[in-house]
Amino acid sequence: MSSISIATLPRMSRDALSALLLSASSPSKLAIIDVRDSDHIGGHIHSSTWIPSSSLDHRMPELVRKLADKEKVVFHCALSQQRGPSAALRYARERESTLGAEESKKQDVYVLEGGFVQWQEKYGKDTRLTEAYVEDIWQEY
Repeated sequence: MSSISIATLPRMSRDALSALLLSASSPSKLAIIDVRDSDHIGGHIHSSTWIPSSSLDHRMPELVRKLADKEKVVFHCALSQQRGPSAALRYARERESTLGAEESKKQDVYVLEGGFVQWQEKYGKDTRLTEAYVEDIWQEY
């Protein structure tokens, strides 16, 4: 039985993630997985990979293989309250069952605190960090 749970998954702040994205050496060692579904419109974090939560189950083995060389993997949805943490937990457990507990510890899996809603509040207009941002969509949040 895995010791990983939603409660034990570490959270990453938007400021820590932005610092990683802006550092010269970290982006190649970092993966950001956006699991929003139809609410993906209106912008996304630069270099993130969009995998809607509805398709995550069948893509999980591929994701574990594809991200094997990354040091940090950050999951998020709109608020990072349900889909993002659930996706991170499934990924961490799949990685552990595929690679074993020791090997899986070589990669840190995070949930972005506050999700894209909090991200866009601070970094939505920063084109170094956010792509395809549409401010009007986010004014109601």
